[in-house]
Amino acid sequence: MTIKKKMNGTELEIALEGRLDTMTAPELEAELHQSLDGAQSLVLDFSKLEYISSAGLRVLLSAHKVMSGKGGMKVTHVNEIVQEVFEVTGFADILTIE
Repeated sequence: MTIKKKMNGTELEIALEGRLDTMTAPELEAELHQSLDGAQSLVLDFSKLEYISSAGLRVLLSAHKVMSGKGGMKVTHVNEIVQEVFEVTGFADILTIE
């Protein structure tokens, strides 16, 4: 998985490419832990994310909890496979998906 991050003022944008699974979730978790302190809002760009596992969902839930106390979090450009995972797990009701 590739992680690209960009700070736009107080908005942190993270673009993921590849698979967010048991092997790569710790990498994203470490990146978020390091980067979220200065951010008021978080945008996760999933336009190139092919797959997400339960380990990836756990990282998203953790980030959502942190950002709900700030300016919020949204997930953009979700493909059909990832959207289906969000719907089956109930994450579609929790996350802001655009």
